[in-house]
Amino acid sequence: MDQKISKVYGASPYGIHAFLVEVEVDLSSGLPQTSIVGLPDQAIKESKERLRSAIKNSGFMMPPHRLTINLAPADLKKEGPAFDLPMALGILATHGHLRTDALHEYIFYGELALDGSLRETKGALLAAALAKELGKPLIVPKQNARETSLEKGVVIFYAGHLKEVIAFLNDADPLPQTIPENRAAESSKKNPEIDFAEVKGQRYAKRAIEIAAAGHHNVLFIGPPGAGKTMLSRRIPTILPPLDHHHMIEVAKIYSIAGLPQHNFFSMTRPFRSPHHTVSQVGLVGGGSFPRPGEVSLAHGGILFLDEFPEFHRQAIEALRSPLEDGKILISRAKTNLEFPARFMLVAAMNPCPCGYLTSRRHHCRCSLGQIQKYLSKISGPIMDRIDLHIELASVEYQDLISNRTEETSEQIKARVITARERQDHRFRQSHVRTNSEMTPRHIKIYCPLGQNSKQLLERALKELGFSARGYFKMIKIARTIADLEGVENIETSHLAEALQFRSLDRQYLGS
Repeated sequence: MDQKISKVYGASPYGIHAFLVEVEVDLSSGLPQTSIVGLPDQAIKESKERLRSAIKNSGFMMPPHRLTINLAPADLKKEGPAFDLPMALGILATHGHLRTDALHEYIFYGELALDGSLRETKGALLAAALAKELGKPLIVPKQNARETSLEKGVVIFYAGHLKEVIAFLNDADPLPQTIPENRAAESSKKNPEIDFAEVKGQRYAKRAIEIAAAGHHNVLFIGPPGAGKTMLSRRIPTILPPLDHHHMIEVAKIYSIAGLPQHNFFSMTRPFRSPHHTVSQVGLVGGGSFPRPGEVSLAHGGILFLDEFPEFHRQAIEALRSPLEDGKILISRAKTNLEFPARFMLVAAMNPCPCGYLTSRRHHCRCSLGQIQKYLSKISGPIMDRIDLHIELASVEYQDLISNRTEETSEQIKARVITARERQDHRFRQSHVRTNSEMTPRHIKIYCPLGQNSKQLLERALKELGFSARGYFKMIKIARTIADLEGVENIETSHLAEALQFRSLDRQYLGS
């Protein structure tokens, strides 16, 4: 028989982007077998059996000849079942069941079931972004319509079965095309049970949280069990400004490649991730043989809450240094480097000692000094240095619990946070900086002038607490945020004095 070759376009995720893959199918004489080359992973290699059944159950026969399928470029690893659809179409095209000229016009992305139906496939939003960049229409499973409709300015067709795609390419039947809709209204749904109005007392902690939310500062809660560390942390997203459209899509891409369909792709609310302390380093910061985003990336634009902070693996905690500093995580492999965004607000919680009652007024601490020091030393100085606010919580008093005093709602606090963020947006409109926490020393010199009294206060505190250079600049950043909350242009001594209160735990617990 004459040799026949067909070419179909697919897409392969690469970080939070996708690259174009040419799926070349060669039909030649020889014993019936199928070979897939081009650095495929195990899921792609196993697709041979899926393809055979899907093609048969769609009313066609697998060609009884030798098939060679090449995924180009051949030097980049490909993974996942998203190549099922383009490979099936390439096989059918070589056997004359499809118009080969139509194949070149589209990008195909989707997993096939044994009966030929298309399944929801992770990473479809990345394929939509690639199709938009290349100006090609995209064909994906109809289950991915919701997520891919986020990408504006691209033609996307949705199919439920391989037969529908074949009929469409042969001009027999049209495929539905969903026009992207604005689903921002969905983001307005709130959980009425999660509100700061339900937090009794803890006014000092609430003030610190408001400052942290306004300037995107990292927070550490230290307190005995039952003091409200988790309760306060879970309510922080309720006072944060909503995501804008650009960052919403960025977050949605991360969740798409992570294969988390339960995430609301149209949500303007910020992510809240709370991994268990047994999470591995790869699970926390990302990685693997085929790199995947970790919890730090899934928390991008939102909150990463680490409860029982010292109980996390030491290597996992230390791996937080880079994303806390740079807002991204770089995963290096022998032949490739991948970058995932990871600009999150770290909220950590810990007990003051192994038994938890060192600072409790109601329970007696049973820990020895050595046990306490060993427990606290699990959090290294460099990590503590990257946490802006250290908040000591005490047990809630009985009078606070039974008080009928009306507490501020999340909406009231959120209004002040948004106003402070708007001042920062105006201040940094000509730079890449978005919030006070991201300021460099150059920005601090421009936007944070200090009076003589403030300089003397900072110098005195610096000598007593032994701050590093990073800690010195963090105090100024926090004072800048306090000034923004008060609507004051210049940092005053009172702002700096309040900022210094939130670093006193350095001396009390960690001996720095």
